[in-house]
Amino acid sequence: MNKLETAFSQYLDLLKLAGKIVEWKFNMIRLGLGGGAWYKPDFMVVWKDGYVTMYETKGHWREAARVRIKVAAGIHTWCEFVAVTRPKKDWVFEAIG
Repeated sequence: MNKLETAFSQYLDLLKLAGKIVEWKFNMIRLGLGGGAWYKPDFMVVWKDGYVTMYETKGHWREAARVRIKVAAGIHTWCEFVAVTRPKKDWVFEAIG
């Protein structure tokens, strides 16, 4: 894990301690995008109600990364996709899809 991913994992640990999430996993799942392309989200989070969110942490977004997460969100509608940045002190969440 890089520094941003480590910081986000600590944030998720706090959510788990507070009982808001059941579990989180790092680089656990690989999602097919078609044509032999794959997307591997940084974090998969299972919420208390069973809902699943895929988080992608980025210090800087490249266009190719945005395209992959948007395609994944369009195909895999059983979960939510969220882009995460931390330009200053606070987390910034952007729902994708």
